[in-house]
Amino acid sequence: MVRVRIKNQPTLKNWDEVDKALREIAEQEFLIEEIEAEMTKQINGIKISSGLEAKPHQDRIEKLGKDIKEFVTEHKDELDGKTKVLNFGSTGFRMSTSVIIPKAKEKVAAIVKSLKIRKMADCINVVEMVNKEVLKKYSEDEIIKVGAKLKKEDVFWYETSREKFKDTK
Repeated sequence: MVRVRIKNQPTLKNWDEVDKALREIAEQEFLIEEIEAEMTKQINGIKISSGLEAKPHQDRIEKLGKDIKEFVTEHKDELDGKTKVLNFGSTGFRMSTSVIIPKAKEKVAAIVKSLKIRKMADCINVVEMVNKEVLKKYSEDEIIKVGAKLKKEDVFWYETSREKFKDTK
């Protein structure tokens, strides 16, 4: 069998055909939006009805959880260590430890400074990243000197006039 090579030739022959293609793209985008809007509406409806259906079960679980906590707290001395294993689950207490860091930036800065003084640098997260948008503002020579490259390309784009398309419907 002989291979046939197909030459790439533009399908569109003039600006009028390009304009018609843009109109068709706008039409297809519009149809997709309608489909997605209907899908979102249906999903939201399902979420609401499922949420309403599940609500009594969630409320019951919450109430039973509070009742269990209250009972176990009153009978803490009957636990085997910190846990009581039962037929349908286990319950008990566990020690939970967390570090509280204030939200104020000045206080966080003071903690970081104190950690540095005490040589506890392993407690400090430092994230260093190149800010490409700022680097792009430098000259091409400067960008190359630091080991990066500046890529320039003529990128094709198109945009549909959706308002005009809607007006023609």
